[in-house]
Amino acid sequence: MAQEKAESYTVNADGIEAHVSIVKKIGEIPLYSLDVPKPEPATAAYLETIKSELLRQIRISTQEVLDIKLMAELRQKFYSLALKLVKERIPRLSEQKAAELAGKMVQDLLGLGEIEYLLKDDFLEEICVNSSREPIWVYHKKYGWCKSNLQIESESKIWDYSSLIGRRVGRQITAQDPLLDAYLPSGDRVNATLSPISMFGNTITIRKFARKPWTITDLLLSNTISEEVAAFVWLAMQYELNILISGGTGAGKTSMLNVLCSFLPQNQRVISIEQTREITLPSYLQWVPMVVRQGGRDGRGDVSMLDLMVNSLRMRPDRIIVGEIRRAEEAEVLFEAMHTGHSVYATMHAETVFETFKRLVSPPIELPEVVLESLHFVLAMYRDRRSGIRRVFEIGELIPSEKGESVRANIIYRWRSSRDRIEEENPSVRLLDTLRTYTRMDDGEIKASLKEREKVLHWLASKKINSVEEVGKTIVQYYEDPESLMKKISR
Repeated sequence: MAQEKAESYTVNADGIEAHVSIVKKIGEIPLYSLDVPKPEPATAAYLETIKSELLRQIRISTQEVLDIKLMAELRQKFYSLALKLVKERIPRLSEQKAAELAGKMVQDLLGLGEIEYLLKDDFLEEICVNSSREPIWVYHKKYGWCKSNLQIESESKIWDYSSLIGRRVGRQITAQDPLLDAYLPSGDRVNATLSPISMFGNTITIRKFARKPWTITDLLLSNTISEEVAAFVWLAMQYELNILISGGTGAGKTSMLNVLCSFLPQNQRVISIEQTREITLPSYLQWVPMVVRQGGRDGRGDVSMLDLMVNSLRMRPDRIIVGEIRRAEEAEVLFEAMHTGHSVYATMHAETVFETFKRLVSPPIELPEVVLESLHFVLAMYRDRRSGIRRVFEIGELIPSEKGESVRANIIYRWRSSRDRIEEENPSVRLLDTLRTYTRMDDGEIKASLKEREKVLHWLASKKINSVEEVGKTIVQYYEDPESLMKKISR
């Protein structure tokens, strides 16, 4: 059967360079092959002695395990001592080989072994250990699901890795409490299960956190959103309209939420509430990020999203960002925050604007339609699983009826797959009226403001300015001194 090497590249973890090859056979799952430098058998045996020496010389405190910054310092301390011991005990090694052996010991003692290389591969979105009986699976941005050539040697080793991850966030995974939701120091989200809950063996699922946060420039360059639609949403963000971002799994809801937050004015207090840290805001904002905490089996120490949402209302926020709404109680508090004058942005699992609306008013959330009046519009994201592209699929506003008993959705923009373009579907009714009220601008002034913002966005994309800080500084300059920024853009 025909076999083809689709791509090859290198990844570096703890100073060790490994080679990745993607091998494809017609009719078969692609193979993700990782070639890691391995020590000679005699050297490997000698390393076990050095590991014991390392553990005797360096004491690991609970605080170092729990604190991300201290953990990074501990890894560096381990590496330096490991390198020193390797050079002393095996003096004939080259500098590069000694560094590789020191890095391997750090991975074995403080990390996740060869999984560390997968964590460093920016092309991977998901890493799945299903048991010790089968290879590790990975989800590659270009090739989708791939089988790797890596395999964990035993169920107890998978349990060890799960326990290590759990300890870093102050949690345990045991036979009595066999489920774990946690995150790595890098921000990657981890779920682990123990047998017999997972019948084939112990599992670890790692969803990787984007190392470089997305910006509006990235979305414009990838055609995820158009300049016209981005300018429209920017105006809505500036003037405190409430927005819900919906979409299916992996559609880019959180990425879009992250991007839109760069449009927040700099003189406001922002509270974000998430299951795991994914949002990254510019440093000039007064931002308080909050993350839920799961307690033990008995529920002690549990801090839910609902707890954080209720607490955030007492922290005098101007804007509240919620990672994802799943339960009725969370939706109720979210809409209560809208009613009390806070600007709220959140995500939800639903494919379209209409489906989002139905989810909110149907069990189990079941909000009264009259409550939805405080939500200005829904932005629905779409992901084509065949090609991997993500697009803003729809933007729809929720319009209360004249009698105030029901709400209807008006689709303003919709993506046309045949042309791969986001086009205007219907004129805005409620949003323009709300903007007129908030901004005291007439329709002509609103249109001119939108055109001006389109020019700023076009300039960001043409100059490829795509760091969170640089994009944020441009937005701040537009708010504070639009004339000088427009002159700069014109030049």
